[in-house]
Amino acid sequence: MTSSSSDSHALAQAVHDLGAALWFGGAVMGVAGVNKSGEDLRDGLDKIRVASSAWNRYAPAQWAGIGAVVLAGAQLTATSKARLAGQQGYGRVGAKKIQVVLTGAAATAYAAYTGAKIAHAAEEAHRRGETVDVENASEPNSRTPQEVALWQRRQRLAQYAVVLTSGANVVLNAYLAQRFRPGATVKGFVQGLT
Repeated sequence: MTSSSSDSHALAQAVHDLGAALWFGGAVMGVAGVNKSGEDLRDGLDKIRVASSAWNRYAPAQWAGIGAVVLAGAQLTATSKARLAGQQGYGRVGAKKIQVVLTGAAATAYAAYTGAKIAHAAEEAHRRGETVDVENASEPNSRTPQEVALWQRRQRLAQYAVVLTSGANVVLNAYLAQRFRPGATVKGFVQGLT
């Protein structure tokens, strides 16, 4: 391995890991903090507006993280063709990681879509003179308009799916990175031959 290919691999791994950290960390922060940030507010519509504004501001960074995972992951895959072909388990875990990333990206897009639907449904209910009351941006209460509550439940599921899939991406990446250790590499190739 030449110094430049080693440097290229290290750079791709760093970009991938930073993107994964941004995606996972932002997803957890959103579920644990952003959605609940308006709980101190009295007005349910304001609770939704605060969270919606925060998610809209964070979305470009979140998608940059996902893009970094996808693009750097493609680079890492391209430089690992021999491992994919010969090291036992490496290709299987790599394929699972690709599935997790694609599922996570789809869940992220759906979570954003449901957030837009919540905001729209809440604004429409307010225009009709209905009281928009919620626990927080993603949790309805007994006084939440039905359409808002429906989209809140869907969003909560989607957002937890983002946390789970972006976290699984980190775990699978750690497994694959450990397969680069000399002992694991030799053992994997030997097992791949048998």
